[in-house]
Amino acid sequence: MRSAMQQYNMIEEGDRVAVGLSGGKDSVAMLVALANLRRFYPKHFDLTAITLDPCFNNEPGDYSALQTLCDELEIPYILKRTELGKVIFETRKEKNPCSLCARMRRGALHDAAKAAGCNKLALGHHMDDAAETFLMNLFNGAHIGCFSPVTYMSRKDITVIRPMIFCRESEPGRVCRKLELPVVKSKCPADGATERQHVKELLTALEKDYGDVRSKIIYAMQDKHIDRWGVGDGYENY
Repeated sequence: MRSAMQQYNMIEEGDRVAVGLSGGKDSVAMLVALANLRRFYPKHFDLTAITLDPCFNNEPGDYSALQTLCDELEIPYILKRTELGKVIFETRKEKNPCSLCARMRRGALHDAAKAAGCNKLALGHHMDDAAETFLMNLFNGAHIGCFSPVTYMSRKDITVIRPMIFCRESEPGRVCRKLELPVVKSKCPADGATERQHVKELLTALEKDYGDVRSKIIYAMQDKHIDRWGVGDGYENY
């Protein structure tokens, strides 16, 4: 994480960073890592954790374990209940809900981060997420691209950073198990049955014959400066 943060200048002196804390292993591991990094990172920064509860099946989730974790880490914790679950699965009845859900969650997180006085928002996307997104864009939209390591959202005046882009998906889970960190199981009805899951399985199958395909995709994006993955490219503006 420190390598990614320094290569892409994700943190500047005095930054107030909101951490998107879904309760999954990726966001939990990222929060703990950032909490430890701030003790010795050369640029001082503050953290605030934000959880958006989708209230799937019209039921509020139990995030008390995340509150306890944040208390232990001395990080302010914000829990916002939403109607994401109702809108996506009842009102809109989306057959492919992930894209809409991601856009709505990002918008709500941006607003919550700004309301908390933060100028940056850290999301827990890792290397596997990036490789999968690259292939999904290629297969579905005939587009070569991916989310950027650092993105300045001009409409919201907030910068999104992804400190875990050099981490493999297995690593956050290993950290959570070793440190016995609390992980909140997703109650999303589409969990485990998404297109992303299919692409994940495809990449795993390809790696039997072609080695570490995920890392090769990352290296290719860096080499060709795709979507600001080349070091020194600066911010992507939206």
